[in-house]
Amino acid sequence: MLRAFSTAATGMSAQQMMVDVTANNLANINTNGFKRSQIDFQDLLYVRMKEFGSEVAPGVTSPSGTEVGSGVRVAGTVKVFTGGELVNTSRDLDVAISGDGFLQVSMPDGSTRYTRDGSLQKGPNGELTTGSGYLINPAITIPTDAVGVTIGKNGSVNVMDSTGTLSVAGTLQIARFPNASGLSSEGDNLLAETEASGTPTLGQPGDSGYGTIQSGFLEKSNVQMVTELVNLITAQRAYEVCSRTIRAGDDMLRNAIQSAGA
Repeated sequence: MLRAFSTAATGMSAQQMMVDVTANNLANINTNGFKRSQIDFQDLLYVRMKEFGSEVAPGVTSPSGTEVGSGVRVAGTVKVFTGGELVNTSRDLDVAISGDGFLQVSMPDGSTRYTRDGSLQKGPNGELTTGSGYLINPAITIPTDAVGVTIGKNGSVNVMDSTGTLSVAGTLQIARFPNASGLSSEGDNLLAETEASGTPTLGQPGDSGYGTIQSGFLEKSNVQMVTELVNLITAQRAYEVCSRTIRAGDDMLRNAIQSAGA
């Protein structure tokens, strides 16, 4: 009977984790470039009372066995990198990546992070940064006398001065990973390279396999509210069933004790 208690408890813990992941997805439904996470479960070890195919009589083999599982555990969370909706903002420095890839971001400690959030800003000296102030890599500086900025599909940042002369201030690069789902979330809409993600390869927007830059657009979250609400209801019901299993086991154990004491 105690096995039912521990087994149901693993189910309650797993469903609580699913609620936590779903809550984070819903909380970021309006976050630029956010990619939803889904949770994977695995069953735990089994207690085997009778081996499969064991001999039950001379020359007779059992077609089945007897085993009881120990519950469930969270195997991991996986980011889903389907594209989000592209929203027209008509802002010169807003960019969205249509296709595969990430913008590179330089951190103060010299490391590199990656993002799909294309809401670019100008720093105090005209340098392109993220909304949190981290520099875009490779560094691109908009001249102080620029009166207009356009960003092409190939990532070229074109500026126009007061005389109407066009020049290229720099070009955005895109990084791709063998396993983007292995990237680690670091907050601030930033992702970090890990052993699971593999080493990034760099390319220009529009190159084979790389996405293109859509200027004046932002990629919104790929979270679908209906899907997340269904997951939330499913997790809640599974949690309730597991808790009822514990109550049922408690009732059976109490009845057994009362019967033994009678």
